[in-house]
Amino acid sequence: MFSTSPPDRDTSPPDPRRRLLLELGAGLLSGGLPVHDVEEELRGLGRALGAPDVRVAALTTGLFVALDADDAAAFEPVGAALRFEQTADVLDLVHRLRAGGLDGHQALRDLDAIRRAPARWPAWVADLGILPVGVGLCLYLQPVAVNVLVTAIGSLIVVGLTMTARRLPLVRPLLPVTAGFLVSVLVLAAARASLLDGPLRTIVATLAILLPGGLLVTGLSEIAAGAASAGTARLVSGSVQLALFLTGVVAAATATGVPASALANTQVAKPSWWMICLGLALAVAGVVINVNTPPTAIPWIVAVIAVTACVQVTVTTANGAAVGGLAGAVTAAAAATVAHWLRRGSSWQVLYLPAFWIVVPGSFGLLNTAQIEVGNGAHAVLTAVSAVFGVSVGTLIGSVISRIPRPTAALLHLRA
Repeated sequence: MFSTSPPDRDTSPPDPRRRLLLELGAGLLSGGLPVHDVEEELRGLGRALGAPDVRVAALTTGLFVALDADDAAAFEPVGAALRFEQTADVLDLVHRLRAGGLDGHQALRDLDAIRRAPARWPAWVADLGILPVGVGLCLYLQPVAVNVLVTAIGSLIVVGLTMTARRLPLVRPLLPVTAGFLVSVLVLAAARASLLDGPLRTIVATLAILLPGGLLVTGLSEIAAGAASAGTARLVSGSVQLALFLTGVVAAATATGVPASALANTQVAKPSWWMICLGLALAVAGVVINVNTPPTAIPWIVAVIAVTACVQVTVTTANGAAVGGLAGAVTAAAAATVAHWLRRGSSWQVLYLPAFWIVVPGSFGLLNTAQIEVGNGAHAVLTAVSAVFGVSVGTLIGSVISRIPRPTAALLHLRA
């Protein structure tokens, strides 16, 4: 029989290592990292902190951590989303801890400072980065002067809506459908007035930075890695956002009286090589501004994106969006890993994430081939899904590549 006397309470203070793992894990999740990557980072950090049997279960909303099988698990919810440069600082903090260059108490103080740190430039400057992204993508997708001009105007509309959503959080859920509707009305009205042709690619280029391609790919990669709960949640969220964008486009077509045939995937002119380079440069500059990229990492990020874009454009042209997306994701991870070895500073995720945003659907990858079509639903859906799966598989392969140790360290280990 079990004793009916009250159990003795454990009055020992909580292990500070568990608090450190919880805080850092919540920070990485706030930065948008896949849950399986967060779990892997914390397990490695646990081994470095003397807790080799640490147990971690991460979700999109929080994580559970126990130092061993006998330790009670503690839960930490995910806080406010971190900016990209804050996520970079948290990753750097994790890697310094794993290397033994920082103690836990100082790490917690540094983490609090990172969360409180102001952005590198004002929010309106970051929002203006949307403009070169839209123009750069249009130079590749629809390199016609009128289309590029309309894309610039539409991008300014997106900038205004983004600023409004930040000031008025209650209207933020309406951003996808509102942006899709207003941008599409502008582009379709110009097409109806015979001012431009091929409106679909112009709409896609303008809305690219808001489309949830990264969310969809991250969700699929999480499901493939065994994190079905987190992956399904991201997939549902991304699908709903994409449906809202498409609702706005369809509503705009109805309002302007434009037939569905006008939204076919038509490329009016083929871009020259220098126009592709110019478009890519503008898109990369816009992303760097929009996400407050750390200045010291910018040259390496640009190099990784340039290599990734060259490989993806070449492979996509020859083999289609699915194979191109896979090749782009693998190349981005490999280039980011090599850059991390050379720089010995920024973690591979910091160098990889901007390239990932360029590769994934909703960014330069799927938009390069403009696979979203109206009026050819089954074929369009199949093509888009295959492209998303291609990038997801490439992301998983890239995650494995990133764990390859620096060659010099591996050689030293073998000699020892």
